[in-house]
Amino acid sequence: MNMKIDPWSALNIDDYSKLFDEFGILPFDDMVREIEDPHKFMNRKIIFGHRSYDLITDAMKNNKPFSVMSGFMPSGKIHLGHKMVMEEIIWHQQQGGDAFVGIADREAHSVRGMSWERCRDIGINEYIISLIALGLEPDGHIYFQSGSEQVKDLAFELAAKANYSELSAIYGFTGETNVAHMLSAVTQSADILHPQLEEYGGPKPTVVPAGADQDPHIRLTRGLGHKMNMFKIEGREDKSGNKYFSVRSKGAPEEAMKELSQRIPGKTKLFEGHVDVFSADNFEMLLKTVRDVELEFGGYAFVPPSSTYHRFMSGLQGGKMSSSVPDSYISLTEETKGAAKKVKRAKTGGRMTLEEQKKLGGEPENCSVYEMFLFHLIDDDEELAQIYTECREGTRMCGNCKALAAERTEKFLKEHQELREVAKDRLDEYGL
Repeated sequence: MNMKIDPWSALNIDDYSKLFDEFGILPFDDMVREIEDPHKFMNRKIIFGHRSYDLITDAMKNNKPFSVMSGFMPSGKIHLGHKMVMEEIIWHQQQGGDAFVGIADREAHSVRGMSWERCRDIGINEYIISLIALGLEPDGHIYFQSGSEQVKDLAFELAAKANYSELSAIYGFTGETNVAHMLSAVTQSADILHPQLEEYGGPKPTVVPAGADQDPHIRLTRGLGHKMNMFKIEGREDKSGNKYFSVRSKGAPEEAMKELSQRIPGKTKLFEGHVDVFSADNFEMLLKTVRDVELEFGGYAFVPPSSTYHRFMSGLQGGKMSSSVPDSYISLTEETKGAAKKVKRAKTGGRMTLEEQKKLGGEPENCSVYEMFLFHLIDDDEELAQIYTECREGTRMCGNCKALAAERTEKFLKEHQELREVAKDRLDEYGL
């Protein structure tokens, strides 16, 4: 199939299951039962896939440190799609995660040609204020890429491990791609990895909630994080079938290898370039020892970042949601009555005539109004199920759904915009 996805083009995915085979994204279904109080996006299969989310469920269940990190390119109006990511960040913060939110002004400047002043204005007045209004707590970390020396320094270090052919394979970059655009991609990797720096508590699992179009950033970051680490641990088997671990050097100092052989409990043997471990019953303890030694010798010991992927909302008129088509989306800052009118004009999954609707029933799975209920406007699963059933059975008409969706959209926007006014006075609590 060779599906091509990148973070900067409009993407329409007809069959999300293809992403499992094509890119190695795992289905999220098995993860839900591991979570005590899942987010509604998880229960409703809006979050459909993940990478290494088991590291996050383990951290949540056992009160271990973990982070959640995502970002927003300040290039236009904040809309319901952005709200999805913000809600996922806030939910993970509520589960005990240290929250990081990056405003990707370097990306907006290099990809969209936006001025730094415009990036800051949009970043604060569209994204950050709504993020605070939705409930992000002040102990989270909100920053602009251009203002974070930690991110910029780490991006430089990561860039030494990246090359053009790798970026081209992942993103489709060509000889016409400007170098700043390439640097912005590496900066995204620094965004994702920097919650694991020493000043934030060191290596820990970090989850990135995102749409599937952002997966190239995750793949690049996991690869670069692996390249940055001094060691890798391999499971091996001797000629007699006895299993053991081999800790392999990836450019680690010789002194680090010696220290490692002395620190690992049990029977070990030091060779040039690796330490074989013959009595490690506790892999987690072995992994911790390896990471501790790496940190002591100036390494990073990055944990590969985890990720979750959610489905995209359709545009209100059907097809893809597009920032260049205002009628296709609801902005969180737009006039409430105008937003309600958009919803009333939205494309539904209803039949051509009232008679057909009653006879054949509607198609909620192809209805942008039902999507509004599913994603944003109805928290009660029983109410949602009732609307779905009545639509399918032909006892519910599209006009009723549009009226309800318009009313709830207007109510949500009114309340959110009131909270935004409060959030404007709280920016200093977030260091802005």
